Amino acid sequence: MSVAFLWAFTLSCEKYTNRSNNKMSSSNQKSQLHALGFLILAMLSVQSSASLAKILFQDFPVLTVSAMRLCLGAIILAFIFRIWRINFSQVRWKAILAYGFALAGMNALFYLSIERLPIGIAVAFEFIGPLSVALYHARQKYDFVWVSFAIIGLILLFPFNQAHSLDWIGVLFAVSAGACWALYIIAGQKPSGISGNHTVCLGMSVGACILLPITLFSGSIGQVIELPYLFYFIGLAILASALPFSLEMLALRNLTPLSFGTLMSLEPAVAALSGFIFLGEYLLWNQWLALATIITASVGCTITTQKARQEREKAAS
Repeated sequence: MSVAFLWAFTLSCEKYTNRSNNKMSSSNQKSQLHALGFLILAMLSVQSSASLAKILFQDFPVLTVSAMRLCLGAIILAFIFRIWRINFSQVRWKAILAYGFALAGMNALFYLSIERLPIGIAVAFEFIGPLSVALYHARQKYDFVWVSFAIIGLILLFPFNQAHSLDWIGVLFAVSAGACWALYIIAGQKPSGISGNHTVCLGMSVGACILLPITLFSGSIGQVIELPYLFYFIGLAILASALPFSLEMLALRNLTPLSFGTLMSLEPAVAALSGFIFLGEYLLWNQWLALATIITASVGCTITTQKARQEREKAAS
């Protein structure tokens, strides 16, 4: 990674942090609670869909499932957000392409990881990406406290007494997906020249174009469009792409990068519960303790961020 890229990365993050803080000081408590609700719903939707995707792996190649997830998700969003109304002359394609590439990499690599690992463990490794974003933007002492809680929770989530049975290729896929997740957060914060909804739509279309050739060459396209598989893929697209990515873009409007990154620590907890409920993936006692620790970090981050916002509003008035 070049020095120039690192410098541009730092500037983009700092600029977005300043914009977010200004928005937070002028927004009311209701908008922040809505953002939190959007983020929780997004996590529930994604992790429930991961169980459905893992079931589809029994009949289709992993990358085919990932490609159909993005392709159908992009089509659904195109109609919901009326993509034909976009003023394409205003689109900043560099930002859109970066967002789309990050989205494609995150989806494909995550699905490759859960083929080899339990969902909760895969998400725990993947979470290294957004956690790194949270650490990068940490500024106050309480920020480091809650991020530390999240780290402890991730450590507890790791099945140490099962380490010999872990598929390390799956771990590599999960960590790589986490890197794409971090890039997705950063890319989603860059101005694209269009609305957040249209950014998601175009970005997902770019991601679908990257992965769709894999489906075409796999020879499984005929089976994909057969019933009831087509209905399964449409449901997967709604739960895993169209709904959560739209909700996350809405959440990013009213949450700082630190709040977003730390609140996403709920993701491994939700994933572990989803795997347990839908797939019977057993949780160890330390993993249940991890859930409580991670939720504590998320709640703590929410409370301290809200108090800091109120103090800034009092100081400004």
